[in-house]
Amino acid sequence: MFNIFKKKETGEKKDVSLIAVASLLIHSAKIDENFTEKEKIIIKNALIEMGANSNNINDIMLEAEKKEKDSNQILDFTREIKNIDEEDKIVIIESLWNIIYSDENADMYETNLMRRITGLLYLDNKIVGDIKKKVRIKKL
Repeated sequence: MFNIFKKKETGEKKDVSLIAVASLLIHSAKIDENFTEKEKIIIKNALIEMGANSNNINDIMLEAEKKEKDSNQILDFTREIKNIDEEDKIVIIESLWNIIYSDENADMYETNLMRRITGLLYLDNKIVGDIKKKVRIKKL
């Protein structure tokens, strides 16, 4: 599913891309100042779906948390993933909405973050809205 992570490149390139995605997911989880265990599980499952090895998932999470903590802009996270296939971006957006709705509520900071990410990843607002609706229906 995530073709960018299955290229015949070094494992280091794959880990860097996974760290960028994990950093973005962690940032979205922390935006409401309540980074829960449920959100961590959603992030780990998303990374595994994207091709992360379950043996090094904790290393990826630690590196991503450090990167997220040291960064002051989401541009640092989206720069590495903005040129991937739209299909792959959609999977990332769905993971982001799952994190946001893990507490069954999307506050104004979370929805603002999603608008900014949508623009930075060059995604159509209709597609993102459809994904949001799909995730909300699953949570009800």
